[in-house]
Amino acid sequence: MEWKDERTRCRWANPGNPRYLAYHDHEWGVPVHEDRKLFEMLILEGFQAGLSWECVLNKREAFRQAFDDFDWEKVAAYEAEKCAALAQDPGIIRNRRKIAAAVGNARVFAAIREEYGSFDAYLWHWTDGRTICETGRATSPLSDAISADLQKRGMKFVGSTIVYAYLQAVGVLCSHEPGCFLQAPPSQNP
Repeated sequence: MEWKDERTRCRWANPGNPRYLAYHDHEWGVPVHEDRKLFEMLILEGFQAGLSWECVLNKREAFRQAFDDFDWEKVAAYEAEKCAALAQDPGIIRNRRKIAAAVGNARVFAAIREEYGSFDAYLWHWTDGRTICETGRATSPLSDAISADLQKRGMKFVGSTIVYAYLQAVGVLCSHEPGCFLQAPPSQNP
């Protein structure tokens, strides 16, 4: 693939979408430790189920507005009227099950924060704070374990594939493909 800046990127990065390139170059695979950003990505990954990430990313600003800038306390308090309004919002993905899951997941997110002090502490304890570098997968024993734990706690739309994509998005996993200018150096691979 030809890139204007002559940098090679992962195959999925769409050179025709500047928003997608910026996401690839500056966000995907970068370790995240701020709970609001971790919540945002968790909710967005749930909305991605059955769709492309590019579709969700293109609606990200509308999601931020619709979901109170991903303030989990506000989202956890949403009632039926707010959920019905979200289901009519043309700026977001209007799937009622995913909207209900976002509200329920916000409540579980808050409970995990209470238990661990932060969602960051919960998420990164699975790898002792380390980023794992691997490519060519859609699930792993790590995503299986986190998915099972989140489901046991009551979260929805957190199957192993969604959790794997989430872990990639927030930098618990670094999955930049061989040849990508952001691929981790071999010394970081397990």
